[in-house]
Amino acid sequence: MLKLIDNPPVWPNGARCAVCFAFDFDAESLLHLYYPEDSRRRITLSSTLRYGANVAVPRLVRIWQHFGIRQTVYVPGWCVETYPRAVEALVEAGHEIGHHGWLHERVNSLTPSDEAKVLRAGIKAIEAVTGKRPAGYRCPSGAFSPDTLNLLLDEGFAYDASLSGDDVPYLIESERGAMIELPSDHALDDWPQYMSSRDFNHLLPIQPPEQALKVFRAEFDAAWENGGLWSSVWHPFLSGRPARAQAMVDLLEHMTAKGGVWFATMEEIAAHCRGLIDRGEWSPRRERLPFWEKPVPQIGRPVL
Repeated sequence: MLKLIDNPPVWPNGARCAVCFAFDFDAESLLHLYYPEDSRRRITLSSTLRYGANVAVPRLVRIWQHFGIRQTVYVPGWCVETYPRAVEALVEAGHEIGHHGWLHERVNSLTPSDEAKVLRAGIKAIEAVTGKRPAGYRCPSGAFSPDTLNLLLDEGFAYDASLSGDDVPYLIESERGAMIELPSDHALDDWPQYMSSRDFNHLLPIQPPEQALKVFRAEFDAAWENGGLWSSVWHPFLSGRPARAQAMVDLLEHMTAKGGVWFATMEEIAAHCRGLIDRGEWSPRRERLPFWEKPVPQIGRPVL
C-alpha cells in the first residue's frame, strides 16, 4: 500500500501507530471567561459544564481502566483548584494532567507578561493538587501566541500539543531552543460534532455519535496504515455523555481488535520521540516560530 506519511517515528514494540484519547477538562472556565459579570446567573449552562467534572470524568476513568490504558487530560488551573477530587481521581488512575491555561484564556490576546502569569498560575495549581509539575501544554482555544513557545521553554515543558502542522510529532523551534510538538487536527475535535450552545454563539446541528465515530475511526485507520499519531481534542462534558461515551468504547474496541496500537499518555509519546532524536534514530521535521515577524504587506484592499 502507498504510504502517505513520509517520516513516521518507530513506535514501541512494533506498533503501527500511537493513540492518546486526550481530553480538555474545561468545566465552567469558559463560562467565567466569556461572562465574568453574570456567570452566576447562567445556571443551566453551568450545570452542563459541571457535568464533565461530576459525572463524565468518573465515567472516563472507568472506561480507561476497563481497557487498561492511561491517557492525558489538559486542565485549566482554575478547574484544578475548583475540582481537585476529579483531578486526583485521574492521577490515582495513572493519567497525565497537562496544562491548559488558568481560565481558558486566549493567550494570543494577552501581553507576554500576562501570558507568563497565566502559565505560572496553572503550573502552581497543578503542582499543588497532583504533586507533579506538568510536562505538557495545550493552548486554550488553540490561541498559540508568538511568545508561547519561549515561555514554555523557559518553564521547562517537555512538549506542546496545540498545533496541527503534521501527522506525526515534530519539532517547533525558536532562538531559545526546540520542543516536541504533538499535533492533532480539527477532525479529532468533538466540539464541531457535539457542541451547540446559544450562550457560546455556537448553534451547529449536533451530530449523532455514529456519524462522529465515522470521522474518528477513519482518522485512526489512516494513522494505523501510515505510522501516524492519533490524538484527540475531546471534552468530558461532550464526549462523556452516555451515547457518546459508548461510541468511544466502540472505537476502543475497534482499535484493540485491529492490534498494533501503542496507547500512551502524551508525556510518554513525547519522551519516546525525544529518546529517538537524542539517540540519532529519527530526525523529525522542524518548524521555526513565529512564522512571520510582522504583517504581510497587501496590495489593494479587499472588496466587502
